[in-house]
Amino acid sequence: MNRHEQERLYTRLQEIVSDAKQMVFFGGAGVSTESGIPDFRSVDGLYSQKYHNIMPEEIISHSYFVKHPTEFYEFYRDKMICLDAKPNAAHKKLAEWEKRGILKAVVTQNIDGLHQMAGSQNVYELHGSIHRNYCQKCGKFFDVRYILESSGVPECDCGGIIKPDVVLYEEGLDNQIIEKAVDAISKADVLIIGGTSLNVYPAAGFIRYFHGKHLVIINRDATPADSMAELCIHAKIGEVFSILD
Repeated sequence: MNRHEQERLYTRLQEIVSDAKQMVFFGGAGVSTESGIPDFRSVDGLYSQKYHNIMPEEIISHSYFVKHPTEFYEFYRDKMICLDAKPNAAHKKLAEWEKRGILKAVVTQNIDGLHQMAGSQNVYELHGSIHRNYCQKCGKFFDVRYILESSGVPECDCGGIIKPDVVLYEEGLDNQIIEKAVDAISKADVLIIGGTSLNVYPAAGFIRYFHGKHLVIINRDATPADSMAELCIHAKIGEVFSILD
């Protein structure tokens, strides 16, 4: 993309944002990579790295958690909890737009909590959050610090095993979160999709509920939905958002 084309795309994106009244943002792992959190499917992502000769997809499955909780938590603490990460320009701009009243919701596939850290209030976390952990026996809540500072398999006072409130492979998404996300997208006049390959279902299918004016896709690589978008920018989303008002 040459400089002239880039300026044209960025100018049009600013026009769309300035015109928005019911904007929704749908984001994936690419939103947080600029904060130092690795994604899953890129060449350097978690899924390309074996962990003690086991593929990460197997480790973060429900059946593996049940059968090998000690090994699960070793991987989880080492690779999926990144408390040093801070919100980047994308998280901050989205929070700013929400305060201005033009952004109505963030729908995210990420579990890092960086949107909330940046100040976003209306966030629908499709895959849960590392910041919420529950005893499977009595339901008692534990924060992420408790998990990080414990050893082995964290247990509740009642003897139950604590499970992160994240959606593992073989588990379904929360129906209430899905309904709220779909409702927000269906009412949006602008939908910006950013930092996601749009290859993970059912989340990737949410785009079909959008019937608004402007569909924008911002992602480093091409996605299966690029041809559907009014505007498609292949760049890092934090870099794009950093120049917008």
